[in-house]
Amino acid sequence: MNIDRATLDDVRVVAQIHVDAWRAAYANILPADYLASLSVEQREEMWKKTVESGRPELLVAKESGTVLGWVSFSACRDKDAPASQAEIWAIYVAPSSWSRGIGRQLWQRARDLMLLQGYGICSLWVFPENEQAIRFYRSVGFVADDLPQQQFKLGGRQLQEVRYVCRIDG
Repeated sequence: MNIDRATLDDVRVVAQIHVDAWRAAYANILPADYLASLSVEQREEMWKKTVESGRPELLVAKESGTVLGWVSFSACRDKDAPASQAEIWAIYVAPSSWSRGIGRQLWQRARDLMLLQGYGICSLWVFPENEQAIRFYRSVGFVADDLPQQQFKLGGRQLQEVRYVCRIDG
């Protein structure tokens, strides 16, 4: 498994994994019509801009040249975040490759880069109903923060996210 920064050649597959993983992971969280409406082309354009700008950082995991998953991260976007706090903006693995350790390898590489960039803490936001993701985050050291849940509307449904945090410098 090779984990490197994404290139423009990777963005189509990154976008496809993004859509496929949302449809699989959020089937019981988001409305089916919303998930069906997700556009690989729109996500591809978004990830193209990300690769061109370098923010957030985007790493891809490849096996035999095929992208199987990715992670994006940068400085934390939360208002209460100190400068020493990074954030996993998103981490997704192709559903056909779930439970193979790819997410763990992506996290470890992102964590190493965060440490090199001077971060000591990492946070992320997750749907509390996404039990599979929460099990993964806990297994790599994240714990639920005491910050109130974030409320927002998506796909016509009122949703919540909870923040998880992890010390990465010790």
